[in-house]
Amino acid sequence: MRKIMHWCVVAMAVCSAASSPAAEFFFRDGDVVVMIGDSITEQHLYSNYVEMWTVTRFPSWKLTFRNVGIGGDRSPGGNSRFARDVLIHKPTAMTADFGMNDGGYGAFSDNVFKPYMDGLQGMADQVKAANIRAAWVTPQPLDTAEQGPTALTAYNQTLEKFSDGVRVIAEKNGGLFVDQFHPYLAVLDAARAQGPKYERITAGDAVHPGPPGQALMAASILKGLSFPSLVSSAEIDAAGGKVVSATNCKIDAVAAKEGGVSFSRLDAALPFFPAEAVAILPHASLLEELNDYHLKVTGLAAGKYSVRIGGQQVAELTSEQLAAGANIAAGALTAGPVAEQAQAVKAAIEKKNSYHHDQIFRGIVLNSNVPGWVYEFIPQAELEAKKNALIAERLAKLPAMDAEVARALEMKANTFEIVPMK
Repeated sequence: MRKIMHWCVVAMAVCSAASSPAAEFFFRDGDVVVMIGDSITEQHLYSNYVEMWTVTRFPSWKLTFRNVGIGGDRSPGGNSRFARDVLIHKPTAMTADFGMNDGGYGAFSDNVFKPYMDGLQGMADQVKAANIRAAWVTPQPLDTAEQGPTALTAYNQTLEKFSDGVRVIAEKNGGLFVDQFHPYLAVLDAARAQGPKYERITAGDAVHPGPPGQALMAASILKGLSFPSLVSSAEIDAAGGKVVSATNCKIDAVAAKEGGVSFSRLDAALPFFPAEAVAILPHASLLEELNDYHLKVTGLAAGKYSVRIGGQQVAELTSEQLAAGANIAAGALTAGPVAEQAQAVKAAIEKKNSYHHDQIFRGIVLNSNVPGWVYEFIPQAELEAKKNALIAERLAKLPAMDAEVARALEMKANTFEIVPMK
């Protein structure tokens, strides 16, 4: 390797392309986002994943997410509780995901479709009055164990027609239509085509997917929201000891390292994928599709190289693969400082959302089982006032938990090393 590789070259390149995809993304810096829906939303799986992907892609943004899903709910219920559950948070953006219960788990009929549409339109009217940006999300299809080349049978045919209704509401009211039904269905059908006997791939149950299915939901929703796939990208000329390009990151301290190269990389975003959902990856390459964490290194001698971040190996790549450029997101999320930070952010989000759900929303707002005899000792108005005061007191604790998420998102430079395998 030439002597120039022993020099320490300081170079910095700031993101030049990230602002463009960010401008197209549905969520914006400063947004307060409320996610309303039924039990699938209340599970806090796809909603947590949407939040995680968003805040790790835009860690410098100020974002607030609140989940107000209720098990068993339908769109008329969402409409009737809108002021209580949505407007209390003063949202600037909202996602609504109803339909699974609304169809009655039977054949399509106008008797169930009309109340569904009326409920969605009622919410749309309140959305417009409050000047909220709304994304109207279709229900996902059922993942049933029945055999056949397609999952588009029985109740899924009803859900597809309800999804058409979601499109009508979005277009009529100037909202964003988000189709998760058909992308999800395509993954199910591709899995069915793999063999003579189909086994469910989304975990959980047919109606309530587990983490693999909910990661598929989140990915489908995010794509519908125009989520940018780029985390960051860096190209290093190892022979010349210099930075060729850097997008959404800053590179400095390029130097020779054990026949390879090392440098410091300060990313402006993080990759993310929920580890509990990896079972979906053989059927849908969501990790790479939503996380372009790019590394390109030219000018290396022929051979195989270890890619390390913070001293932890995250990939083994040949000089040819490095020269062509590689997405190292999967490895970076397995070990090392990038994985550790993503896990810390996820833990902070789960803590915040669990507190809101358990101690406020499900714990107080929806807990209306007050025996009638209680009102003989405490007037109903007085008890309601105490309840509202307690809700306000606990809501006041959430900004501190939002701040914990923000602290976990503070980006730090990591040392990258690309050295020959021994």
